[in-house]
Amino acid sequence: MLPLSALIAIGLAGIVLLLVLIIRFKVQAFYALILVSIVVGLAAGLPMTTIPATETTPEQLGVIQAIIAGVGGTLGSVAVLVALGSMLGKIIELSGGAEALAGKFTSWLGPKSVGVALVIAAAILAIPVFFDAGFIILVPIIFAFSKVAGLNPIKFGLPVAGIMLAVHVAVPPHPGIVGGATLLGADIGWVTIFALLISIPLAALAYWVGKILNRREYPMLAATKAMFDSFGTEQSSPHAGLKDGERAPSAFTVLALILLPLVLIMLGTAVAPQFEKGSFWNGFLAMIGQPIFALMVAIAAAMFFLGVRRGWSAAKLGEVMESALPAAAVIILVTGAGGAFGRILTETGVGGAVAEVIAGSGMPLLLAAFLISLIMRAAQGSATVAITTTAGLLVPSLAVLGLDTIHIALVAVAIGYGALGLSHVNDSGFWVVTRYLGLSVKDGLRTWTPMTTILGIAGFLITWAVYAVIPMT
Repeated sequence: MLPLSALIAIGLAGIVLLLVLIIRFKVQAFYALILVSIVVGLAAGLPMTTIPATETTPEQLGVIQAIIAGVGGTLGSVAVLVALGSMLGKIIELSGGAEALAGKFTSWLGPKSVGVALVIAAAILAIPVFFDAGFIILVPIIFAFSKVAGLNPIKFGLPVAGIMLAVHVAVPPHPGIVGGATLLGADIGWVTIFALLISIPLAALAYWVGKILNRREYPMLAATKAMFDSFGTEQSSPHAGLKDGERAPSAFTVLALILLPLVLIMLGTAVAPQFEKGSFWNGFLAMIGQPIFALMVAIAAAMFFLGVRRGWSAAKLGEVMESALPAAAVIILVTGAGGAFGRILTETGVGGAVAEVIAGSGMPLLLAAFLISLIMRAAQGSATVAITTTAGLLVPSLAVLGLDTIHIALVAVAIGYGALGLSHVNDSGFWVVTRYLGLSVKDGLRTWTPMTTILGIAGFLITWAVYAVIPMT
């Protein structure tokens, strides 16, 4: 095992190498991520091939096996969601539905208020819906609003993505905060109350920070620009789009189709636990509340209401859905490679090395909770892993301090906001947001990374203020 300082140096050097390859030498992101994963893994001492477990030592993955595990673990949760979400968005888009919805909201609120409405809606929808799934579902609406307003989609998309991730890391029932709270012995109810209240000012902050970051114009990646320019037009597919004289579906039909998967997911997260585990209704509601199942239902409904009822043939429906996959494939592959890099950093112990240094420094518990989670997030990419790992490291400290229920819950919330900041190239969410909004890696680091970090720091500072004000019992 290498010294902690050596592991930290290797991890930092790996991130710098990755950024130089992508930004300076324009190496394709998927290839660069896999290449740097191999280099960092070997430099940090991972074996060239997997070493089987013995009676005294656990199995140690080889470099290539760790990369495969990282890609597989990430794509298992992302690939199907991206593909299905892209299909649903394409059906809505080429039926004229997205622009119909955008036009209706714009006529109601006016162009200047659309951004505010989207941020509020995103914050509410993010409570029961995982970040990747919720953002992907909203992408066609972001595109449609942007086209109607004549704006770059990042103008609406950046604050929407920011508040959705802020809710994802701190508000139950999302897996990271639930797992971390469970490890700490925190009361989930108090965690939910505090995180929801703090999300209100964070939503306003996301909108304000988005406006500041969007003062400059960011060029769209060629692939995203082509997709955005052809959005909702005949040119986006040779056989899709509206026929002459064909009317777009009503805005309310489209809104219902977008809300359908979100309602199903809410049933799975909020209603299913009310029934006894193992019962029919618990199992049924839990199943339909899975994001993959919910999107499948929504696509089936969209095929009927936006396709079959409006005269589309089965062949045309198939072509429309097929046309969604090429753009989705790029996002899926880059996201998987980001997962591989994160897995390498985890296997080598880089994140754990940094966390150990901070944990042994003697700083205040709440600050240590935030910083350890922030560093873990930056080192290996996964917010869920950062939260649960940090919670596990702090369990002994909590036992010594003897905090009350409310303050333990606030420690859990602080850990959650630590996992919000410093989203960059080893985070699958970074690639989902930047690729859908058409940002280069360099521009993603200028916009998305500061957005998440500012929201994370603000969430922590509000948590710390509440922690200090409420007396210990």
